[in-house]
Amino acid sequence: MLTNLARFAMTRPRAVLVAALLLMIICGGFGVTAKSHMVGGGYLTPELESVQANDFIDKHFPGGNPNLIVMVSTDAGVNSPVAREEAQSVTDRLTQDPNVTGVQSYWTDLTTRPDLATALRSKDSHRGLIMATILGTDNEVQNRAVALSADINGDRDGVQVRVGGMAGSFADINHQVEKDLILAESIAVPVSGLLLVLVFGSVVAAALPLMVGFFAIAATLGILRLMTVFMDVSIFALNMTSALGLALAIDYSLFIVSRYREELGNGLDSRAAILRAVQTAGRTVVFSGLTVALALAALAVFPQPFFKSFAYAGVAVVAAAVGAAVLLLPAALILLGDRVNAWDLRKPLRRLLGRGERTVVRAEDSGWYRLVSGVMKRPIPVAVAVTGILLLLGTPFLSAHFGTPDDRMIGTFASSRQVGDAVRGDFNANMASSAVVVLPGFHGTSTEIRDYATALAKVPGVPAVLSSDGVYADDGTGVRKVAAGISQMAGPDGAYLSIGTRESPFTEAGKTQLEALRAVPAPGPVLFGGAAALNKDTMDSVISRLPLAGAAIAVITLILLFLFTGSVVLPVKALLLNVLSLTATFGAMIWIFQDGHLAGVLGFTPTGSVDMFMPILMFCLAFGMSMDYEVFLLSRIREEWLSSDRTPEANTRSVALGVARTGKIFTAAAGLMAVVLLAVATSEVTAMKLFGIGLALAVIADATVIRALLAPALMRLMSTTNWWSPKPLAALHKKIGLEETPTEHPAPNPVQEPALTK
Repeated sequence: MLTNLARFAMTRPRAVLVAALLLMIICGGFGVTAKSHMVGGGYLTPELESVQANDFIDKHFPGGNPNLIVMVSTDAGVNSPVAREEAQSVTDRLTQDPNVTGVQSYWTDLTTRPDLATALRSKDSHRGLIMATILGTDNEVQNRAVALSADINGDRDGVQVRVGGMAGSFADINHQVEKDLILAESIAVPVSGLLLVLVFGSVVAAALPLMVGFFAIAATLGILRLMTVFMDVSIFALNMTSALGLALAIDYSLFIVSRYREELGNGLDSRAAILRAVQTAGRTVVFSGLTVALALAALAVFPQPFFKSFAYAGVAVVAAAVGAAVLLLPAALILLGDRVNAWDLRKPLRRLLGRGERTVVRAEDSGWYRLVSGVMKRPIPVAVAVTGILLLLGTPFLSAHFGTPDDRMIGTFASSRQVGDAVRGDFNANMASSAVVVLPGFHGTSTEIRDYATALAKVPGVPAVLSSDGVYADDGTGVRKVAAGISQMAGPDGAYLSIGTRESPFTEAGKTQLEALRAVPAPGPVLFGGAAALNKDTMDSVISRLPLAGAAIAVITLILLFLFTGSVVLPVKALLLNVLSLTATFGAMIWIFQDGHLAGVLGFTPTGSVDMFMPILMFCLAFGMSMDYEVFLLSRIREEWLSSDRTPEANTRSVALGVARTGKIFTAAAGLMAVVLLAVATSEVTAMKLFGIGLALAVIADATVIRALLAPALMRLMSTTNWWSPKPLAALHKKIGLEETPTEHPAPNPVQEPALTK
């Protein structure tokens, strides 16, 4: 199939490239508005108890569970005329908006309910809160929050107005992610171009991976915009899949173009060199793409839109990168021919430095060959030492603590973050993390509500419980009614109670408090909502699907690598090495982002927990990308093995030659991918920093420590067993193994190896 695709592209190269250009323009134009159609989180699903509780309140008690918090601050004090005037202006703006309901204000409640207004006033009386609920779907809520923020945020006459709450947080994050994407691509593209020139020498050859990368970015935007028509797509998919498309497109193009230039150096003409490159490196690219795509597809087992959007978009983006690499490159290469090596900048640079012409060395004389040969002379010490170091680096992961993200995901420049910090530190109760208890269909007595509220108020860390019967709090002598009830908290469809808290919902103390609250006997069926309940329910939902996702990835990997190599040993070895590599990477991520090391350098706020969605997403992506290098390396080792006499010595030599012929390329590929990922890490959003830095470390470690040290050591220890398979499976592989038989072969040239110079 690959040969036929290459021949098609070489027969109609201009038509292929023009069609690709038109498709890129269409996708880019269609996808330019993708951001405005994406959702801020995508973490929640309708079947969660906490979501059902919040939906019940939104439907039957509008405004009972506010998602918007407006903070009015002034040194003159919240009761000053300027504060009152500004607060009234904000309240009027919210009240007049048909998409906003349940507006509550310190200044309004100070007149009607002074006993409740104190909860909306800071301890120093310099800040007051206005709370409301924005109606609509997730996408509508965040877009309406953006419009409200633009109207309300600002400093006027010594009064600061800041918009926050869940709606305000997602509005800020969405805006920042869009800005970060532009910055990341403005860094990644030129730096990648410079590195490609250094790798290839030729400006023309370096431009080809970038060409495929631009196509992948445009295709990604179009794919994401199309997906928003049919489903909720997380805003984080914008940066992550764009980075993935660019990184893989450059990676795959690098493999194919490098093999093409190598075959030209072996004496083939352009047409034969392209076919050979596609049959070898192209086959590797297809297998790599399959592995990455199927690893991402495993995310579809999770019910959250966040994961599903990455599953579907990731598969489509990988397919676009693979398709562009195996179709566009043959078309471009047949037009360029030998001119692919044009504009070689290394020649003038060598003359400037007074160095002679570069010399071509045999693979056996390269530094990579010597390194790997040295490793395989001492396989046991190397394997034990490297494994020990990786396990040691992974030990912080044993103390991992996960939670769902909040406003601290973004920097203190954002208004929602400023509101969140103030509410957490300057108010008696954290209004943003209050728990709600819903009693659907409750028609009991006020006495039952009183007894339940009193019992809830006895739970440690609860400053007050609001109910239709009264406000209950512990005044030091015991729990008693400290204020009249709020009649609107009960109705014909049921009742609800609001529980204040001093605990962060994402800490162990917050989880313990939630368990204690749920253990209190209720006067009927109850649903718990609020930040702590959302966090707990979401974690339980995700964790319950982890075994299925892990099993799917493992089975997919084993099957694909068996079809690729014909061995049952190498797939198991690859699986274990990937898990070991990722263990070290995740340990580093916990050390950095949970424990807060390097927080000052990287510019984020540690919260004592890690966004639970990111490690799962990173595992699937890093696993697939690690297989990228595994497949590329095994492809060259297997080429050497198949042409050898199949002895233990031949196995050792095949491994050394395979690494020697690919070491420079996959190291360059890892460096280029790391550049793209680290560009993503320049984001002001913590989740994006975690994503970029974590994957960059995983890729670099995999392409160096794993492929240059541990993999050769293990392959030397397993010797010819590497290639073993039971006879029935060997026969099956011979029948259905996914490999392409070369139709045109290069002239044998064991001496020259143009990709390796000194």
